[in-house]
Amino acid sequence: MINAIDPNQLLTQMRAAQAQATQQTNPLAQAQNGGASDVDFSSMMKSAVNKVNETQQAAGKLKTAFEMGDPNVSLADAMIASQKASVAFQATLQVRNKLVQAYEEVMRMSV
Repeated sequence: MINAIDPNQLLTQMRAAQAQATQQTNPLAQAQNGGASDVDFSSMMKSAVNKVNETQQAAGKLKTAFEMGDPNVSLADAMIASQKASVAFQATLQVRNKLVQAYEEVMRMSV
């Protein structure tokens, strides 16, 4: 079954990610923390893409199970999983677009 999205939990996760991103871009915060919480951007991005992939695969399995007539899977569960996967993919696509845009802007800068 698909768990309902808890808005409070989602907001807490977003605030934690924002705080972590702010610490990484703020050299003063890193100096205060001693650089102990360094997170590699590439590993964080890879993890996010892997989670999106897992979400898409889970949605595909639920859709297949519903199409095969599995009584434990409802249409609502399959559709919600599909929409979650779609939203996650669209968000990842927008992040990729922003990264490409930033890269192109850096490449246009004269040295």
